[in-house]
Amino acid sequence: MDKTGLVLEGGGMRGVFTCGVLDYFLDQGITFPYTIGVSAGACNGLSYMSGQRGRAKYSNIDMMEKYQFIGMKYLWTQHSILDQKLLYQDFPERLVPYDFEAYRNNPGEFEMVTTNCLTGKACYLSEKNDWDRMIAIARASSSLPYVCPIAYVDGIPMLDGGIVDSIPVERARALGYEKNVVVLTRNKGYRKKNQDLRIPHFIYKKYPRLRVVLSRRCACYNEQLELVERLEQEGKLIVIRPEKPVVVDRIEKNIKKLEDLYQEGYECAKKVMG
Repeated sequence: MDKTGLVLEGGGMRGVFTCGVLDYFLDQGITFPYTIGVSAGACNGLSYMSGQRGRAKYSNIDMMEKYQFIGMKYLWTQHSILDQKLLYQDFPERLVPYDFEAYRNNPGEFEMVTTNCLTGKACYLSEKNDWDRMIAIARASSSLPYVCPIAYVDGIPMLDGGIVDSIPVERARALGYEKNVVVLTRNKGYRKKNQDLRIPHFIYKKYPRLRVVLSRRCACYNEQLELVERLEQEGKLIVIRPEKPVVVDRIEKNIKKLEDLYQEGYECAKKVMG
């Protein structure tokens, strides 16, 4: 995979599909010189980059069963729909320890995508030396608008990378990775049907450029899906995606559904890459 990049879409709990794909890669010793992940793709990609087979699955499925880390109750205590203390402090430091040394020693480059609230543009960030900054980037990449607080990296306010670059194929290509393996969390032909709405000025009132990009999220995502399908047809991409419409929600808590989607990810990767 000398000049092939790996692109990991987000999608919240639909990311367990990606966990299955990445565990297949680890089982087969499949590595890439460059990996880029967005939101859940960034978090799951970190476990892949450290070579911790099963860690992402354990964090997403087993720990969900035990800790129920998604819920409206966290809005009262943490202003977030996620238990951020559990996810970004207790998990990596204590409950499912992250092997930072293995990550640091991995020769592959790893970027995580965030959205800069001031400019409304995507930021492509990497960090292999500073633990706190790495965690801050992962948190920012996964901070969903409206239901998570704004996160800060290097003093800059940031939110989920999926707002402006859900499937960062163009970033990989711009860095010279003409061939890419793309892991999606939606089936072929999927398009967002929601109508984009103008965001009222009183929401994120300090960040007018963020409001602009939030106002065209659906259109932006559908354009990226069209690009992926075109490049796939041209033989410039290998795409691993669910074969049937995904019944797992972004904030899914049904363990059986999550297990099934993880297994589908593993099997799809085997079918495409085996």
